[in-house]
Amino acid sequence: MKKILITGFEPFANAKVNPALEAIRLLESYGFINAKIVTCAVPVVHQKAIDVVIEAIKKQKPDYVMTVGQAGGRTAITPERIAINMDDFRIPDNEGNQIIDKPVVAEGPDAYFSTLPIKAMVKAIQEKGIPAYVSDSAGTYVCNHLFYGIQHFLHNQGIPHGFVHIPLLAEQAIEENKPCLSLDLIVQGLASATQAIIDYDRNS
Repeated sequence: MKKILITGFEPFANAKVNPALEAIRLLESYGFINAKIVTCAVPVVHQKAIDVVIEAIKKQKPDYVMTVGQAGGRTAITPERIAINMDDFRIPDNEGNQIIDKPVVAEGPDAYFSTLPIKAMVKAIQEKGIPAYVSDSAGTYVCNHLFYGIQHFLHNQGIPHGFVHIPLLAEQAIEENKPCLSLDLIVQGLASATQAIIDYDRNS
């Protein structure tokens, strides 16, 4: 039985909800084949986001880690290919930090690639009739900050990790006039991606 740690960000920018956090809560009760899911809520705060997930990894000792965040404007569930060593926050985080043009990790490498099977994940999501594609940019806000920070921490530890962006919920999209996906489809998509991680590893 494999253990997967799945994390989701708390609401930010005065929002009342974050689909990432809502979705991972529902994933806890999902039935997976040969896998146990544990979850972690993550603050949208510079460095604290990384610290919280590192502590969860140390406590839970997972076989895989999947971090999840929302991306306003996305029309699909998008596993990210690459994390870059750059913080350039377009808005302040939840504690008022607005980091501009600074590395996530001083003297760290320019980038890390996802170590999850992102194309297998996309295929599994699409087979459920849910839009998905591989994204080549996780941005420069706290999502990328977390993605890079956890890849840096896990480097050479043998624990695969990657980041997945999801669209807004309808209630958010109405306010922002952006694309959305229902919470049910987001949960189904993330569940399919999670099972793909297990199946890919077992069959490789």
